[in-house]
Amino acid sequence: MEQSDIEQSAEAGPGRTYDLAVIGGGINGCGIARDAVGRGLSVYLCEQGDLASGTSSAATKLIHGGLRYLEYFEFRLVREALMEREVLWRMAPHIVWPLRFVLPYHKGLRPAWMLRLGLFLYDHLGGRKLLPPTRTLDLTRDAAGKPLKAGVYRRGFEYSDCWVEDARLVALNASDARERGATIRTRTRAIAAERGANAWQVTTENCRNGQRETIRARILVNAAGPWVDHVLALTLGRQTRAEVRLVQGSHIVVPKLFDHGRCYIFQNADKRIIFAIPYEHDFTLIGTTDLDYHGDPSKVAASREEIDYLCAAASEYFAQAVEPQNVVWSYSGVRPLYDDGASAAQATTRDYVLELDEAGAPLLSVFGGKITTYRRLALHVLEKLGQHIGAQARGRHDWSAGQPLPGGDFPVQGFEQLVADLARDYPWLETLQCRRLARAYGTRARRILGPAKEKTALGRDFGAGLSEAEVLYLMREEWAEEAADVVWRRSKLGLRLTGDQIKALDVFMAERRTVQSP
Repeated sequence: MEQSDIEQSAEAGPGRTYDLAVIGGGINGCGIARDAVGRGLSVYLCEQGDLASGTSSAATKLIHGGLRYLEYFEFRLVREALMEREVLWRMAPHIVWPLRFVLPYHKGLRPAWMLRLGLFLYDHLGGRKLLPPTRTLDLTRDAAGKPLKAGVYRRGFEYSDCWVEDARLVALNASDARERGATIRTRTRAIAAERGANAWQVTTENCRNGQRETIRARILVNAAGPWVDHVLALTLGRQTRAEVRLVQGSHIVVPKLFDHGRCYIFQNADKRIIFAIPYEHDFTLIGTTDLDYHGDPSKVAASREEIDYLCAAASEYFAQAVEPQNVVWSYSGVRPLYDDGASAAQATTRDYVLELDEAGAPLLSVFGGKITTYRRLALHVLEKLGQHIGAQARGRHDWSAGQPLPGGDFPVQGFEQLVADLARDYPWLETLQCRRLARAYGTRARRILGPAKEKTALGRDFGAGLSEAEVLYLMREEWAEEAADVVWRRSKLGLRLTGDQIKALDVFMAERRTVQSP
């Protein structure tokens, strides 16, 4: 590949040729786009909905090694995931932060020696440097035992993993990719792709106005998540050698069940596990389920059976019963896992498989994966495409590990100082709003607050501290077009806003929205 072929321009002209076109705006697609453009490649990405509108916003929101994957001997996956925890924490310390997990010993399930062994491996497989190690708990004395059934759970183990604002991780990868020169098209569906000897011709359609655009790309990457087979079979007219297994995972949110800041990981008699995690200050997040899914991924929703299952599983441990009527919100996503022939959905590998077809212009399809390892997946995609991307791009191997995502340019242990600086410079901000803005935007919170000397300078208040200035920032910088984009993906303020407030926000955004011209 000649250097003249490697262009960087933020916008596409008619028929422009890119080095790489990516179908899919979830975490894998946006991570691949960021890695590629950071190597000097020209990149085009299209997503049929909002960024992270599918699987990538429906996770348990953990950056974790996957303790239970050790049971299935997935040592490579666990090691890679464990190593990524502190890498991602350094890249985005505003939306990634450490958590401590409490694993109560449940008599009759996995024996204590097995738990200790698993946690020993967990501590030592991944080069942990900043996260504290495992310790044993006396749940009759420790505060973590207080919410649990008295006299039933007397011993436990505590270990480290991390939390992530999953949909924001996607948006920030996309933002960084665009700032480095990538073209990002949301609400844009790939409707056809014709393969030539040296390039693909991809036609896309804007889902709002029907406007079409045709671009050329030397390499095509199919990172469509649950739609990966659909893109191959219908859009590209090709059959895949690999298979994707769609597995539904649902979560519920209930009013806060405990006051401390630690999380719980509970074993169940069916060998599945669930988490109970402090969520948005006033709530507890409980999940997830593992069920094979055969419908339209865009229609997935938590079923009554899943809600009952999660309530019953949590009630097995907590002194306070969790009832379906306590659920204030539920969400569900479809994980596009590589079908390794496992009999049970929970046993299906979370590892990823990359399929490269070089019969003409290269086509690489992504199967499976998990949010924790998205950056490593992107790195491996570019490695697999090595002979097609040129020596200069190959030479920027693993550049992304040392570059912060937008707003994350502060030390991993500097979050409280960031909050203090914002509170000092904007003393009229309410404490919770100040912390929320710091968590969501990091150092870029100042781009929203600007020179404001009082709350009214931020414009209309839509409720729960959501200002007009913030909404306009999200529309301008993060592709938000509808209220749902703001209150369920860029934030979780939907838990605090009324239906009427969300409708008012939708009206405002519709009035302000302009359709992006190709």
